[in-house]
Amino acid sequence: MIRKNNIQVALIQHSFKQTKEKTIEYTLEMIRQAAINGADLVVLQELHTSEYFCQSENVDFFKYAESFENEIEIFSQVARKNNIVLVTSLFEKRANGLYHNTAVVFEKDGSIAGKYRKMHIPDDPGFYEKFYFTIGDNEFRPIETSIGKLGILICWDQWFPEAARLMTLGGAEILIYPTAIGFSPNEPKEEQNRQLNAWLGVQKGHAIANGVFVIAVNRVGFEENKLIESIESKTTTESKIAESSESKIAQDSTKYADSAKSNQINGIEFWGHSFIFGPQGEEIAMAKTQNDEIIKAIINMDRIAEVRHMWPFLRDRRIEFYQNITKRFID
Repeated sequence: MIRKNNIQVALIQHSFKQTKEKTIEYTLEMIRQAAINGADLVVLQELHTSEYFCQSENVDFFKYAESFENEIEIFSQVARKNNIVLVTSLFEKRANGLYHNTAVVFEKDGSIAGKYRKMHIPDDPGFYEKFYFTIGDNEFRPIETSIGKLGILICWDQWFPEAARLMTLGGAEILIYPTAIGFSPNEPKEEQNRQLNAWLGVQKGHAIANGVFVIAVNRVGFEENKLIESIESKTTTESKIAESSESKIAQDSTKYADSAKSNQINGIEFWGHSFIFGPQGEEIAMAKTQNDEIIKAIINMDRIAEVRHMWPFLRDRRIEFYQNITKRFID
């Protein structure tokens, strides 16, 4: 198969649509629209079939992973019907008690080109992913497709230059990050801007340092922390009980609920800004709004060779002096 030098890319940025079923239906329609407009590669955001459920630790959400195989079939069919390479991000049940945040890449014929299981797993207020996901065991190996080698990474992986470099050393031509990142609405505007600029800046650096294209597709919209909802309801009920009966148990329970609430955020305002950067860090495309949007662009794969001839960073790496990179810290 002769690979195209110019690839039309479409990034699907959208909000959660109240239910998994409605969200999947909406996503499939956006994929069809992108394909009608000529997309060769379509990239979806992190955990795109549902809300970002990692805002709280709730065992009920493990039920979402039960539909992993069914979702594989759904997105396989849409890739085949629309003749596209499709990058998805799904909640995988590998075995009882063993789950992954998994990107599945489909070839144009609907076959699975490869999988990547998220390697860096955060555990922060509003992002309790370690409760749900086991770290991946796939190493940092790009996935071969008909449009080129794709270095698939996921969200928190964005902040680690080692992951981007290893994908590049494996031959990746495009680094792709399905993403779910945003602000706490309570954070000052200045801090929100610093976070957004840092997020854009580190990924622009990956593009420049490695001479590759970098793509990130982020969610949009506000998603409320459902645990806060349940805590508020529980606190109100138990406060009434405490007032009427002066029950010590009820009072202690209310204090516990207040303490739990203080460690949570009310929700996340996902900041969108899905983008494509070129091998010199140039902005090729970026979401125009923080709303649902299909971000489209044509990327010229010949640019990688052109840029690396000017800036041969891979040639000049002093690999004989990098042994300490595998240490946690150099004491």
